[in-house]
Amino acid sequence: MTHYVRFTLDHAARPTLTDAGGARYGILEDGHVRPIRSFFSSEPDGALLPVETVKLLPAANPSKIVCVGRNYAEHAKELGNEVPTEPLIFLKPPSSLVADGDDVVYPALSQNLHYEGELGLIIGKRARNVRAEDWREYVWGYTCVNDVTARDLQKKDGQWTRGKGFDTFCPTGRWAVPIGEVDFDGLRVQTWLDGKCVQDAPVSDMIFPPGAILAYITRFFTLEPGDLIATGTPPGVGPMQIGSIVRVAVPGVGQVENSIVAES
Repeated sequence: MTHYVRFTLDHAARPTLTDAGGARYGILEDGHVRPIRSFFSSEPDGALLPVETVKLLPAANPSKIVCVGRNYAEHAKELGNEVPTEPLIFLKPPSSLVADGDDVVYPALSQNLHYEGELGLIIGKRARNVRAEDWREYVWGYTCVNDVTARDLQKKDGQWTRGKGFDTFCPTGRWAVPIGEVDFDGLRVQTWLDGKCVQDAPVSDMIFPPGAILAYITRFFTLEPGDLIATGTPPGVGPMQIGSIVRVAVPGVGQVENSIVAES
């Protein structure tokens, strides 16, 4: 399994999506990072670096984060919602991204912060009007996503921008795996809250699989290389508290683990 990463040489740097801090791409190899040009070009770009000398960033570097709501029937039902008849799409801002090991901030505006473990798709080439059967030509790889949600604000607002868009509300795996190295049909989404497994479901339970998602999205906007799609969460969502540790894993792809901290 090949683990592709984004990193910076500044070990203390906070992850950003601007690449202003010198973010680069690489492949993990036996405790080292081998720099490459990009996920989409494995051309070498420098000498091997000990992994302890770099800061691993969120694997994705998207111009936009596209999310699918209520894409598992049992999750829709657990929140008292109808099962959608077409993909329910919303966006998170790139500023919501954080990496494995970074803190998720519990905002003072919310009293009901939830985890939502999901499989993430990283787009590999420009996509517009994609046919469902061709989705693998456009998805470069997979990663893990926690679609952190201020459930009270989501319900209060009637739309989801604020409830899902705070800074730190999109923890994303520290590495990505090319789709050709993974059997999609065998993947599962799992979430642990303080050591207890609270979500565990196969991706085959999705109402709308990746092909249907890409075909729907690309009818109304263009996906660019690096864009991230969060494919929806299975049942078992629930509240997190300040001090909680949440881990989302997709066996065969990776994981993302974060602590919940109070807003300072």
